[in-house]
Amino acid sequence: MKAVITGVAGFIGSHLAERLLRAGHEVVGIDNFLDNYPRHFKDHNLTALLPEARFSFIESDLLRSDLSALLRGATYVFHLAGQPGVRASWGKEFTRYTDNNIVATQLLLEAAKGLALSKFVYASTSSVYGDTDDLPMREDGLTRPVSPYGATKLAAEHLCHLYWKAFSVPTVSLRFFTVYGPRQRSDMFFHLFLRALARGDEVPLFDDGEQTRDFTFCDDIVDGVIAAANYPGRGEIFNLGGGSEISLIDAIHLAERITGRKAKLKRFDRQKGDVRRTRARLDQARDKLGYAPQIDLERGLIEEWNWIRATEA
Repeated sequence: MKAVITGVAGFIGSHLAERLLRAGHEVVGIDNFLDNYPRHFKDHNLTALLPEARFSFIESDLLRSDLSALLRGATYVFHLAGQPGVRASWGKEFTRYTDNNIVATQLLLEAAKGLALSKFVYASTSSVYGDTDDLPMREDGLTRPVSPYGATKLAAEHLCHLYWKAFSVPTVSLRFFTVYGPRQRSDMFFHLFLRALARGDEVPLFDDGEQTRDFTFCDDIVDGVIAAANYPGRGEIFNLGGGSEISLIDAIHLAERITGRKAKLKRFDRQKGDVRRTRARLDQARDKLGYAPQIDLERGLIEEWNWIRATEA
């Protein structure tokens, strides 16, 4: 099996590549090292991958790559690359989101037309649901994003559906719910929070802390991504969540207990684009993909804390 992974130097992409290599597959990874967080984290993510004989790395921008050559001989495409982040997606930055989330996805789908792919797996987000009280969030529920980021990810979902209907590209879209764990992006809350705890720095807390999230450990996400690749159906959408909902302030208290340290919280107002609650309904993923998250928040935070401490050494 030959797998192509876009965004391979990222948080989830690097974990997925390692898992596929351990299973004996050939992996071609592409990344253009977006500057949304420091490159040295991404370079470090590739450390275990680059020596592997069955791994090939291409540093290139999807918008300017020969995508037909990239996909030649591929069995699976895992499209994880994109411009992340809710709060940064407003104003003049929006062009980066349309280019990297919509245009890049369309170009990749165009290159996938007519190929003998088994699956084209697209990484979407719970942000497509927006700020809803219709919980738990379900795949056939209303999608009304409240951030430009969410709008671009939903647009790319629609493109995946269009290319399946019009050209039989075997797409599956996965809506990730707040992924965390070792290698988490440095702009995401648990990374910021745990690194601040390690250093004794202040921790930014937006809103009142009672907002909730369905936190999902990275290994569970990789399980779901691989299950979607092996799933015989096409043109479908699945939630991948952690199976629980917790307030941010309760997650902070849990992290304080795990680390034995007290957070120095610096409070800020709620930011535009932030949603109040997320919780995934997992029936579809459970029934069709066999998806069952295994890592609870306490265990997952211990793993991320150990990783943070190792990188601080």
